[in-house]
Amino acid sequence: MTQQYDVIIIGGGPAGLTAGLYTARARLNALLIEKGLMGGQIVNAERIENFPGFPEGVSGFELGELMHQQALKFGLKTLSAEVTGLKPTERENTIETTEGNFTAKAVIIAGGTSRQKLDVPGETEFSGKGVSYCAVCDAAFFKDQPVAVVGGGNSAITEAIHLTKFASKVVVIHRRNQLRATRILQDKAFAEPGIEFIWDSVVREIEGGDFVERIKLQNVKTGKESALAISGVFISTGFRPNTDYLKGILPLDNNGAIVTNTRMEASLPGIYAAGDIRQKTEWQAVTAAGDGATAALNAEKLLS
Repeated sequence: MTQQYDVIIIGGGPAGLTAGLYTARARLNALLIEKGLMGGQIVNAERIENFPGFPEGVSGFELGELMHQQALKFGLKTLSAEVTGLKPTERENTIETTEGNFTAKAVIIAGGTSRQKLDVPGETEFSGKGVSYCAVCDAAFFKDQPVAVVGGGNSAITEAIHLTKFASKVVVIHRRNQLRATRILQDKAFAEPGIEFIWDSVVREIEGGDFVERIKLQNVKTGKESALAISGVFISTGFRPNTDYLKGILPLDNNGAIVTNTRMEASLPGIYAAGDIRQKTEWQAVTAAGDGATAALNAEKLLS
């Protein structure tokens, strides 16, 4: 028998957990479904310094756990499962998961994003053998070894700074001639003697034996090719929304993000989207939390 809820929240990052907190406090019968760790992408952040209320900063894992515990305190139910489908109707919405199907009158989609891949030869073959998408997870495996970070945004530069605590050398490879990261992160990176930069370049291939040994680079302006000997490559070139199961169901933008209005409403009644999975201009934990609160408040109005 399919279990029924007032609200089902997909995703346990800052957006989903905030939505869970608000719906639980409103005494709605709410279920939050998350396939990974509670906290979403922020659990990979060693230190978060720009979330209000933490003047000394807080680890991403701790922040995620605090948000999780606060929502549970008010009665939020959670399920560890992967959402595989959404079937909306005028009266209710069915959520298909690896742990069965569930129905709800309102659905808040807050499934976040996943790291984009380079899609170059060797990336798949060496995944877990020198290719990584999470410095906080894997940095310790590269103690006293040279590594590369591919990307120039906040995530890439944060990971590069973290890797200097372990690696003998960190080389940042960026396809442009200047970083996209915030100025404070740039200043930290440029002041770090353990970080080097290769500008205007992209990775064309990842090579090695049992593990990564080198990467082939190409300068995007001159076309010149070169090789860099490294033991690990950390790929941080952006994120893509986790919306594969929503194609043909909800309008998505060119990047795959859900299109919403300012009330977080998607195109179908009772469907909301919040956080990094929706079309937006800022990707921050605090803006995701705001999205989650907005979606939950509007879902409550709908149900009442």
